[in-house]
Amino acid sequence: MNFQIAMLLGQDGVTNGAIYALLALSILLVFTVTRILLIPLGEFVTFGALTMAALQAGQPTRLVWLLLALTVIDCTLDLLGTLHKGHGFRLPKYLPIKLAYAVAMVLLVQNLLLANLPMAIQALLTLALLVPMGPQMYRLFFQPIAGAHSLVLLIVSIAVHVAMVGVGLLLFGPDGARTRPFSETGLELGPVTLNSQTLWVIVVSLGLIVGLFLFFERSLYGKALRATAVNRMGARLMGISPSLAGKTTFALAAFLCTLSGILIAPITTLYFDSGFIISLKGFVGAIIGGLVSYPIAALGALAVGLVEAFSMFWASNYKEIIVFTLIIPFLLWRSLTSRHVEEEE
Repeated sequence: MNFQIAMLLGQDGVTNGAIYALLALSILLVFTVTRILLIPLGEFVTFGALTMAALQAGQPTRLVWLLLALTVIDCTLDLLGTLHKGHGFRLPKYLPIKLAYAVAMVLLVQNLLLANLPMAIQALLTLALLVPMGPQMYRLFFQPIAGAHSLVLLIVSIAVHVAMVGVGLLLFGPDGARTRPFSETGLELGPVTLNSQTLWVIVVSLGLIVGLFLFFERSLYGKALRATAVNRMGARLMGISPSLAGKTTFALAAFLCTLSGILIAPITTLYFDSGFIISLKGFVGAIIGGLVSYPIAALGALAVGLVEAFSMFWASNYKEIIVFTLIIPFLLWRSLTSRHVEEEE
């Protein structure tokens, strides 16, 4: 291995590590607020990439019908909840807004010349289609069992992941897809040229990492969200809605993962079932951070990307084994150095 090869591998490692860092932060974001290890986050990455590719090909994505169906179910459950509380047949004010949004997205996707749209508009449309599914996922699958044991929440998370993989196959088919790069220019660094997409990934990921850290560590709203995971009843008594906190964090996580898919789509071909491996590598970074520290999780995910890149050069057949083996010493260290406290019933 010479210096040029090492630089190229380092470029790939930093690019992949930045995406894994966004996944790790999304996992931490959801876990610290809701105690849910949300495995289906990887599906938002693949759905984002495949939806962006479909828009660039000028194909009205069938994902919009999934959005409409989930919106109808969500609104129906909210209406039934209002009736169950004894408020009579009173239509909540936000229900027409939700339905109007979903119908508007259907009309836009079916009538716009998608392939002729600027790439920025295509990216915004992809985010507009997928981000609302985050709160809907929480409302449909996790809000009714929000107070359940962590193991129950994990089992439901696995079930949702399996269902989303099947839905992905139905919506996008078995073929992979890539998108056009944001720009064709690059940055010369000695013998190595950094392509523009790598720069986009690094800059956007760094900005989001810093923003999330400041939001949860320095802002009152971020601390209020984290309080719901520590004591749901206490948070409710202080005026913090646990259900609203859950929906908010799921929306933020869906945004981060969808944006990750848009960023990585020009670099690698993604398939409907690629999300699980991506999510697991982000989970390794989150474990390195102890499921509590955003900066350490980001650094751990970056290390995962670098180890993966150099493993492909030295032992490509064992790169996945090497990457996932990283989690073992950190789990042992956490187990030996942390106090074991039984979860309150």
